[in-house]
Amino acid sequence: MSIIEERQISRLTRDTLALILAGGQGSRLHELTQWRAKPAVPFGGKFRIIDFALSNCINSGIRRVGVATQYKSHSLVRHISRGWSGFKAEFGEFVEILPASMRVDEGWYKGTADAVYQNLDIIRTHQPRFVMVLGGDHIYKMDYGPLISAHNNREADMTLCCVEVSVEEAAGAFGVVKVDTEGRVLEFQEKPAEPAEIPGKPGRVLASMGNYVFNTEFLYQELIQDADAEGSSHDFGKDILPRIVDSHNVFAFRLGDDQPNSTAQPYWRDVGTLDAFWEANMELVDFEPELDLYDTNWPIYTYQMQLPSAKFVHDTADRRGMAINCIVSGGCIVSGGKASRSLLFSNVRLRSYSNVEDSVIMPDVEIGRNCTVKRAIIDTGTILPEGTEVGVDAEADRAKGFRVTDSGITLVTPDNFGQKLHFVR
Repeated sequence: MSIIEERQISRLTRDTLALILAGGQGSRLHELTQWRAKPAVPFGGKFRIIDFALSNCINSGIRRVGVATQYKSHSLVRHISRGWSGFKAEFGEFVEILPASMRVDEGWYKGTADAVYQNLDIIRTHQPRFVMVLGGDHIYKMDYGPLISAHNNREADMTLCCVEVSVEEAAGAFGVVKVDTEGRVLEFQEKPAEPAEIPGKPGRVLASMGNYVFNTEFLYQELIQDADAEGSSHDFGKDILPRIVDSHNVFAFRLGDDQPNSTAQPYWRDVGTLDAFWEANMELVDFEPELDLYDTNWPIYTYQMQLPSAKFVHDTADRRGMAINCIVSGGCIVSGGKASRSLLFSNVRLRSYSNVEDSVIMPDVEIGRNCTVKRAIIDTGTILPEGTEVGVDAEADRAKGFRVTDSGITLVTPDNFGQKLHFVR
Protein backbone atom coordinates (compact mmCIF):
# COMPACT_ATOMS: atom_id res chain seq x y z
CA MET A 1 0.00 0.00 0.00
CA SER A 2 1.38 3.39 -0.99
CA ILE A 3 1.75 6.35 1.36
CA ILE A 4 -1.02 8.16 -0.54
CA GLU A 5 -3.39 5.20 -0.04
CA GLU A 6 -2.50 5.00 3.66
CA ARG A 7 -3.24 8.71 4.09
CA GLN A 8 -6.54 8.36 2.27
CA ILE A 9 -7.60 5.49 4.53
CA SER A 10 -6.50 7.47 7.58
CA ARG A 11 -8.73 10.37 6.56
CA LEU A 12 -11.67 8.04 5.90
CA THR A 13 -11.41 6.28 9.26
CA ARG A 14 -11.26 9.66 11.04
CA ASP A 15 -14.54 10.53 9.31
CA THR A 16 -16.18 7.29 10.50
CA LEU A 17 -18.31 6.70 13.57
CA ALA A 18 -18.56 3.06 14.70
CA LEU A 19 -21.62 1.81 16.51
CA ILE A 20 -21.24 -1.60 18.16
CA LEU A 21 -24.48 -3.43 18.86
CA ALA A 22 -23.90 -5.15 22.19
CA GLY A 23 -27.36 -5.59 23.64
CA GLY A 24 -27.93 -9.22 22.66
CA GLN A 25 -28.96 -11.85 25.17
CA GLY A 26 -27.16 -14.78 23.53
CA SER A 27 -29.76 -17.27 24.73
CA ARG A 28 -28.02 -20.25 23.08
CA LEU A 29 -25.21 -19.82 25.61
CA HIS A 30 -27.78 -20.65 28.28
CA GLU A 31 -26.48 -20.01 31.82
CA LEU A 32 -23.37 -18.19 30.59
CA THR A 33 -25.67 -15.30 29.69
CA GLN A 34 -28.10 -15.64 32.57
CA TRP A 35 -26.51 -12.65 34.31
CA ARG A 36 -24.56 -10.96 31.52
CA ALA A 37 -24.93 -9.92 27.89
CA LYS A 38 -23.21 -12.12 25.33
CA PRO A 39 -20.55 -9.50 24.44
CA ALA A 40 -19.52 -9.46 28.13
CA VAL A 41 -18.79 -13.20 28.29
CA PRO A 42 -15.09 -13.83 29.09
CA PHE A 43 -13.04 -15.36 26.29
CA GLY A 44 -9.47 -16.45 25.63
CA GLY A 45 -8.08 -16.36 29.16
CA LYS A 46 -8.33 -12.65 29.93
CA PHE A 47 -10.60 -10.92 27.41
CA ARG A 48 -14.30 -10.30 26.89
CA ILE A 49 -15.96 -11.02 23.55
CA ILE A 50 -16.58 -7.32 22.86
CA ASP A 51 -12.85 -6.56 23.15
CA PHE A 52 -12.32 -7.90 19.63
CA ALA A 53 -14.67 -5.44 17.90
CA LEU A 54 -13.37 -2.58 20.06
CA SER A 55 -9.72 -3.48 19.39
CA ASN A 56 -10.40 -3.73 15.66
CA CYS A 57 -11.77 -0.19 15.76
CA ILE A 58 -8.81 1.24 17.63
CA ASN A 59 -6.22 -0.63 15.56
CA SER A 60 -7.98 0.56 12.38
CA GLY A 61 -7.76 4.21 13.43
CA ILE A 62 -11.45 4.58 14.31
CA ARG A 63 -11.52 6.51 17.57
CA ARG A 64 -15.21 7.47 17.73
CA VAL A 65 -17.15 4.49 19.00
CA GLY A 66 -20.59 4.05 20.54
CA VAL A 67 -21.64 0.81 22.25
CA ALA A 68 -25.40 0.17 22.29
CA THR A 69 -26.31 -1.88 25.36
CA GLN A 70 -29.56 -3.42 26.57
CA TYR A 71 -29.80 -6.93 28.05
CA LYS A 72 -28.31 -7.28 31.59
CA SER A 73 -25.61 -4.83 30.74
CA HIS A 74 -24.03 -4.03 34.11
CA SER A 75 -20.91 -6.21 33.75
CA LEU A 76 -20.48 -5.01 30.16
CA VAL A 77 -20.82 -1.35 31.14
CA ARG A 78 -18.41 -1.86 34.04
CA HIS A 79 -15.87 -3.52 31.75
CA ILE A 80 -16.06 -0.73 29.15
CA SER A 81 -15.90 1.98 31.81
CA ARG A 82 -12.82 0.45 33.40
CA GLY A 83 -10.93 -0.59 30.29
CA TRP A 84 -12.06 1.66 27.46
CA SER A 85 -12.55 5.11 28.96
CA GLY A 86 -9.04 6.53 28.54
CA PHE A 87 -9.55 8.44 25.30
CA LYS A 88 -8.81 12.11 24.72
CA ALA A 89 -12.05 14.04 24.35
CA GLU A 90 -10.11 17.10 23.22
CA PHE A 91 -8.93 15.06 20.20
CA GLY A 92 -12.49 13.95 19.39
CA GLU A 93 -11.86 10.40 20.66
CA PHE A 94 -14.37 8.44 22.73
CA VAL A 95 -15.99 5.12 23.52
CA GLU A 96 -19.52 6.03 24.62
CA ILE A 97 -22.09 3.71 26.14
CA LEU A 98 -25.51 4.07 24.52
CA PRO A 99 -28.08 2.25 26.67
CA ALA A 100 -31.65 1.70 25.55
CA SER A 101 -33.08 4.84 27.13
CA MET A 102 -36.44 5.49 25.44
CA ARG A 103 -35.03 8.34 23.39
CA VAL A 104 -37.64 7.88 20.64
CA ASP A 105 -40.53 6.03 22.26
CA GLU A 106 -41.22 4.07 25.42
CA GLY A 107 -39.80 0.80 24.18
CA TRP A 108 -36.49 -1.06 24.28
CA TYR A 109 -34.42 -1.60 21.15
CA LYS A 110 -36.72 -3.64 18.91
CA GLY A 111 -34.06 -4.85 16.46
CA THR A 112 -30.63 -4.04 15.08
CA ALA A 113 -31.91 -1.22 12.88
CA ASP A 114 -34.03 0.23 15.68
CA ALA A 115 -30.99 0.26 17.99
CA VAL A 116 -29.30 2.64 15.54
CA TYR A 117 -32.49 4.60 14.82
CA GLN A 118 -33.02 5.36 18.51
CA ASN A 119 -29.57 6.97 18.60
CA LEU A 120 -29.85 9.11 15.46
CA ASP A 121 -29.80 12.33 17.45
CA ILE A 122 -26.49 11.32 19.04
CA ILE A 123 -25.02 10.26 15.70
CA ARG A 124 -25.99 13.61 14.18
CA THR A 125 -24.07 15.53 16.84
CA HIS A 126 -20.83 13.88 15.69
CA GLN A 127 -21.43 14.61 11.98
CA PRO A 128 -19.63 11.54 10.57
CA ARG A 129 -19.24 10.97 6.85
CA PHE A 130 -19.67 7.22 7.32
CA VAL A 131 -21.36 5.13 10.00
CA MET A 132 -20.10 1.62 10.59
CA VAL A 133 -22.48 -0.75 12.38
CA LEU A 134 -20.76 -3.70 14.03
CA GLY A 135 -21.88 -6.76 15.91
CA GLY A 136 -20.28 -7.04 19.34
CA ASP A 137 -20.39 -10.81 19.71
CA HIS A 138 -17.94 -12.36 17.22
CA ILE A 139 -14.28 -13.31 17.52
CA TYR A 140 -12.07 -12.05 14.68
CA LYS A 141 -9.40 -9.57 13.68
CA MET A 142 -10.04 -7.12 10.88
CA ASP A 143 -8.63 -3.86 9.60
CA TYR A 144 -11.72 -1.78 8.86
CA GLY A 145 -9.70 0.80 6.89
CA PRO A 146 -9.64 -1.11 3.56
CA LEU A 147 -13.36 -1.89 4.03
CA ILE A 148 -14.20 1.81 4.32
CA SER A 149 -11.84 2.68 1.47
CA ALA A 150 -13.50 0.11 -0.82
CA HIS A 151 -16.90 1.49 0.15
CA ASN A 152 -15.78 5.00 -0.75
CA ASN A 153 -14.04 4.05 -4.02
CA ARG A 154 -17.08 2.10 -5.24
CA GLU A 155 -19.36 5.03 -4.42
CA ALA A 156 -21.51 2.56 -2.50
CA ASP A 157 -24.53 3.52 -0.44
CA MET A 158 -23.92 0.55 1.81
CA THR A 159 -21.23 -2.12 2.10
CA LEU A 160 -21.65 -5.26 4.14
CA CYS A 161 -18.82 -7.38 5.41
CA CYS A 162 -18.90 -11.10 4.62
CA VAL A 163 -16.95 -14.22 5.45
CA GLU A 164 -16.53 -17.08 2.99
CA VAL A 165 -17.91 -20.39 4.30
CA SER A 166 -19.13 -23.66 2.83
CA VAL A 167 -22.69 -24.22 1.67
CA GLU A 168 -23.13 -26.75 4.48
CA GLU A 169 -22.03 -24.26 7.16
CA ALA A 170 -24.25 -21.48 5.86
CA ALA A 171 -27.48 -23.39 5.17
CA GLY A 172 -30.11 -22.26 7.65
CA ALA A 173 -27.50 -20.63 9.91
CA PHE A 174 -26.35 -17.34 8.35
CA GLY A 175 -27.64 -14.52 6.23
CA VAL A 176 -26.14 -15.01 2.76
CA VAL A 177 -25.48 -12.52 -0.03
CA LYS A 178 -25.72 -13.29 -3.72
CA VAL A 179 -23.16 -11.20 -5.63
CA ASP A 180 -21.99 -10.66 -9.17
CA THR A 181 -18.35 -10.89 -10.25
CA GLU A 182 -17.73 -7.28 -9.17
CA GLY A 183 -19.01 -7.83 -5.65
CA ARG A 184 -22.28 -5.98 -6.12
CA VAL A 185 -25.02 -7.50 -3.96
CA LEU A 186 -27.86 -8.84 -6.10
CA GLU A 187 -29.87 -10.46 -3.31
CA PHE A 188 -29.77 -10.89 0.44
CA GLN A 189 -31.04 -14.24 1.74
CA GLU A 190 -31.91 -14.55 5.43
CA LYS A 191 -30.73 -18.00 6.61
CA PRO A 192 -31.68 -19.82 3.37
CA ALA A 193 -31.88 -23.60 3.13
CA GLU A 194 -30.15 -23.42 -0.28
CA PRO A 195 -27.75 -20.45 -0.18
CA ALA A 196 -26.44 -18.76 -3.32
CA GLU A 197 -22.89 -19.76 -4.23
CA ILE A 198 -20.04 -17.37 -5.05
CA PRO A 199 -19.59 -16.90 -8.81
CA GLY A 200 -16.75 -19.18 -9.92
CA LYS A 201 -16.53 -20.90 -6.51
CA PRO A 202 -18.96 -23.80 -6.35
CA GLY A 203 -19.74 -24.98 -2.85
CA ARG A 204 -18.71 -21.65 -1.25
CA VAL A 205 -20.96 -18.80 -0.14
CA LEU A 206 -20.61 -15.33 1.36
CA ALA A 207 -22.16 -15.20 4.83
CA SER A 208 -22.97 -11.84 6.38
CA MET A 209 -20.90 -10.97 9.46
CA GLY A 210 -23.47 -8.42 10.60
CA ASN A 211 -21.02 -5.57 9.96
CA TYR A 212 -22.10 -2.69 7.70
CA VAL A 213 -20.76 0.62 6.39
CA PHE A 214 -23.26 3.31 5.40
CA ASN A 215 -23.08 6.74 3.90
CA THR A 216 -24.51 8.71 6.77
CA GLU A 217 -27.34 10.51 4.96
CA PHE A 218 -28.39 7.27 3.29
CA LEU A 219 -28.50 5.56 6.69
CA TYR A 220 -30.71 8.31 8.13
CA GLN A 221 -33.10 8.00 5.20
CA GLU A 222 -33.41 4.22 5.42
CA LEU A 223 -33.78 4.08 9.20
CA ILE A 224 -36.53 6.69 9.21
CA GLN A 225 -38.35 4.85 6.43
CA ASP A 226 -38.03 1.56 8.32
CA ALA A 227 -39.26 3.11 11.57
CA ASP A 228 -42.44 4.23 9.80
CA ALA A 229 -43.02 0.88 8.05
CA GLU A 230 -45.88 -1.16 9.48
CA GLY A 231 -45.00 -4.76 10.20
CA SER A 232 -41.24 -4.22 10.08
CA SER A 233 -39.12 -6.13 12.60
CA HIS A 234 -36.65 -3.21 12.41
CA ASP A 235 -33.71 -5.46 11.58
CA PHE A 236 -30.96 -4.77 9.04
CA GLY A 237 -30.84 -8.32 7.73
CA LYS A 238 -34.56 -9.02 7.65
CA ASP A 239 -35.94 -5.66 6.57
CA ILE A 240 -33.51 -3.04 5.29
CA LEU A 241 -31.06 -5.11 3.24
CA PRO A 242 -33.67 -7.03 1.19
CA ARG A 243 -35.42 -3.75 0.38
CA ILE A 244 -32.44 -1.74 -0.85
CA VAL A 245 -30.37 -4.18 -2.93
CA ASP A 246 -32.44 -3.65 -6.09
CA SER A 247 -32.49 0.13 -5.98
CA HIS A 248 -29.18 1.22 -4.44
CA ASN A 249 -25.45 0.58 -4.66
CA VAL A 250 -24.86 -2.21 -2.17
CA PHE A 251 -21.55 -4.10 -2.22
CA ALA A 252 -20.00 -6.97 -0.31
CA PHE A 253 -16.50 -6.85 1.19
CA ARG A 254 -14.91 -10.18 2.01
CA LEU A 255 -13.02 -10.75 5.26
CA GLY A 256 -9.43 -11.31 4.17
CA ASP A 257 -9.53 -8.65 1.47
CA ASP A 258 -8.21 -6.29 4.15
CA GLN A 259 -4.98 -8.37 4.06
CA PRO A 260 -4.36 -8.95 0.34
CA ASN A 261 -0.85 -10.37 0.88
CA SER A 262 -1.98 -13.05 3.32
CA THR A 263 -2.64 -16.61 2.14
CA ALA A 264 -4.08 -17.78 5.46
CA GLN A 265 -7.76 -18.57 5.86
CA PRO A 266 -9.39 -15.55 7.56
CA TYR A 267 -10.34 -16.26 11.16
CA TRP A 268 -13.91 -15.57 12.26
CA ARG A 269 -15.92 -17.39 14.87
CA ASP A 270 -19.53 -17.07 15.92
CA VAL A 271 -19.38 -18.28 19.52
CA GLY A 272 -23.15 -18.30 19.90
CA THR A 273 -23.50 -21.84 21.29
CA LEU A 274 -21.78 -23.61 24.16
CA ASP A 275 -20.07 -26.02 21.78
CA ALA A 276 -18.82 -23.19 19.53
CA PHE A 277 -17.66 -21.21 22.57
CA TRP A 278 -15.74 -24.20 23.96
CA GLU A 279 -14.21 -25.04 20.56
CA ALA A 280 -13.04 -21.47 19.90
CA ASN A 281 -11.35 -21.32 23.29
CA MET A 282 -9.76 -24.74 22.80
CA GLU A 283 -8.30 -23.64 19.46
CA LEU A 284 -6.22 -21.06 21.32
CA VAL A 285 -4.11 -23.69 23.12
CA ASP A 286 -3.02 -25.29 19.84
CA PHE A 287 0.69 -25.06 19.01
CA GLU A 288 -0.02 -22.55 16.21
CA PRO A 289 -3.59 -21.29 16.71
CA GLU A 290 -5.36 -19.62 13.81
CA LEU A 291 -6.11 -16.63 16.06
CA ASP A 292 -2.76 -15.18 17.13
CA LEU A 293 -3.24 -13.34 20.41
CA TYR A 294 0.51 -12.68 20.58
CA ASP A 295 0.56 -10.50 17.45
CA THR A 296 2.06 -7.17 18.55
CA ASN A 297 1.01 -5.58 15.24
CA TRP A 298 -2.67 -6.11 16.04
CA PRO A 299 -3.06 -6.33 19.82
CA ILE A 300 -6.33 -7.15 21.53
CA TYR A 301 -6.91 -4.66 24.32
CA THR A 302 -8.92 -5.25 27.46
CA TYR A 303 -9.38 -4.25 31.08
CA GLN A 304 -7.44 -6.41 33.47
CA MET A 305 -7.05 -6.27 37.20
CA GLN A 306 -3.62 -5.69 38.69
CA LEU A 307 -2.80 -9.28 39.62
CA PRO A 308 0.37 -11.15 40.57
CA SER A 309 1.88 -13.61 38.12
CA ALA A 310 0.59 -17.17 37.95
CA LYS A 311 2.22 -19.55 40.43
CA PHE A 312 2.79 -23.31 40.45
CA VAL A 313 3.60 -25.02 43.74
CA HIS A 314 4.39 -28.54 45.09
CA ASP A 315 6.69 -30.96 43.33
CA THR A 316 6.39 -34.56 44.46
CA ALA A 317 5.51 -37.68 42.50
CA ASP A 318 1.78 -37.56 43.29
CA ARG A 319 1.39 -33.85 43.99
CA ARG A 320 2.87 -31.57 41.37
CA GLY A 321 1.50 -28.20 40.34
CA MET A 322 1.73 -28.13 36.57
CA ALA A 323 0.08 -26.97 33.34
CA ILE A 324 0.74 -28.51 29.92
CA ASN A 325 -0.45 -26.94 26.64
CA CYS A 326 -2.46 -24.39 28.61
CA ILE A 327 -3.15 -20.69 28.79
CA VAL A 328 -2.77 -19.56 32.41
CA SER A 329 -3.67 -15.97 33.33
CA GLY A 330 -2.53 -13.69 36.12
CA GLY A 331 -3.52 -14.41 39.70
CA CYS A 332 -3.78 -18.18 39.17
CA ILE A 333 -2.31 -20.61 41.71
CA VAL A 334 -1.90 -24.21 40.60
CA SER A 335 -1.27 -25.87 43.95
CA GLY A 336 -0.44 -29.53 43.49
CA GLY A 337 -2.98 -30.03 40.69
CA LYS A 338 -2.55 -30.63 36.97
CA ALA A 339 -4.07 -28.83 34.01
CA SER A 340 -3.68 -29.96 30.41
CA ARG A 341 -4.99 -28.42 27.18
CA SER A 342 -7.10 -25.93 29.11
CA LEU A 343 -7.56 -22.22 29.72
CA LEU A 344 -7.30 -20.90 33.27
CA PHE A 345 -8.68 -17.37 33.41
CA SER A 346 -7.67 -14.84 36.07
CA ASN A 347 -7.60 -15.80 39.75
CA VAL A 348 -8.23 -19.53 39.32
CA ARG A 349 -7.25 -21.87 42.17
CA LEU A 350 -6.44 -25.48 41.28
CA ARG A 351 -5.96 -27.54 44.44
CA SER A 352 -3.88 -30.65 45.10
CA TYR A 353 -4.55 -34.00 43.40
CA SER A 354 -7.05 -32.46 40.98
CA ASN A 355 -6.93 -32.91 37.22
CA VAL A 356 -8.32 -30.53 34.59
CA GLU A 357 -8.35 -31.56 30.91
CA ASP A 358 -9.72 -29.88 27.77
CA SER A 359 -11.64 -27.29 29.77
CA VAL A 360 -12.41 -23.58 29.99
CA ILE A 361 -12.04 -22.39 33.58
CA MET A 362 -13.48 -18.88 33.92
CA PRO A 363 -12.28 -16.16 36.35
CA ASP A 364 -12.35 -16.62 40.12
CA VAL A 365 -13.04 -20.35 39.98
CA GLU A 366 -11.79 -22.60 42.78
CA ILE A 367 -11.30 -26.29 42.08
CA GLY A 368 -11.05 -28.23 45.33
CA ARG A 369 -8.86 -31.22 46.06
CA ASN A 370 -9.28 -34.53 44.23
CA CYS A 371 -11.53 -33.07 41.54
CA THR A 372 -11.66 -34.29 37.94
CA VAL A 373 -12.78 -31.88 35.21
CA LYS A 374 -12.91 -32.93 31.54
CA ARG A 375 -14.36 -31.20 28.45
CA ALA A 376 -16.13 -28.61 30.58
CA ILE A 377 -16.85 -24.91 30.97
CA ILE A 378 -16.75 -23.77 34.59
CA ASP A 379 -18.40 -20.36 34.94
CA THR A 380 -17.07 -17.39 36.88
CA GLY A 381 -16.98 -17.71 40.66
CA THR A 382 -17.81 -21.42 40.86
CA ILE A 383 -16.30 -23.36 43.77
CA LEU A 384 -16.06 -27.08 43.03
CA PRO A 385 -16.21 -29.02 46.31
CA GLU A 386 -13.56 -31.62 47.05
CA GLY A 387 -13.95 -34.79 45.01
CA THR A 388 -16.29 -33.31 42.38
CA GLU A 389 -16.31 -35.02 38.97
CA VAL A 390 -17.32 -33.05 35.88
CA GLY A 391 -17.31 -34.42 32.35
CA VAL A 392 -16.57 -38.00 33.33
CA ASP A 393 -20.14 -39.33 33.01
CA ALA A 394 -22.67 -37.27 31.04
CA GLU A 395 -25.72 -38.85 32.69
CA ALA A 396 -24.26 -38.31 36.14
CA ASP A 397 -23.62 -34.66 35.22
CA ARG A 398 -27.22 -34.21 34.11
CA ALA A 399 -28.43 -35.82 37.33
CA LYS A 400 -26.43 -33.22 39.28
CA GLY A 401 -28.20 -30.44 37.35
CA PHE A 402 -25.25 -29.55 35.11
CA ARG A 403 -26.00 -28.66 31.50
CA VAL A 404 -24.49 -31.13 29.00
CA THR A 405 -24.50 -30.40 25.26
CA ASP A 406 -25.17 -33.00 22.59
CA SER A 407 -21.44 -33.21 21.90
CA GLY A 408 -20.67 -33.83 25.58
CA ILE A 409 -19.49 -30.41 26.83
CA THR A 410 -20.56 -29.82 30.44
CA LEU A 411 -21.37 -26.35 31.80
CA VAL A 412 -21.15 -25.77 35.55
CA THR A 413 -22.16 -22.52 37.27
CA PRO A 414 -22.25 -21.32 40.91
CA ASP A 415 -26.03 -21.82 40.88
CA ASN A 416 -25.49 -25.59 40.55
CA PHE A 417 -24.10 -25.56 44.09
CA GLY A 418 -26.36 -22.85 45.52
CA GLN A 419 -23.41 -20.47 45.64
CA LYS A 420 -24.11 -16.74 45.58
CA LEU A 421 -21.59 -14.42 43.98
CA HIS A 422 -20.50 -11.26 45.74
CA PHE A 423 -19.76 -9.56 42.42
CA VAL A 424 -21.34 -9.17 38.99
CA ARG A 425 -20.12 -11.60 36.33
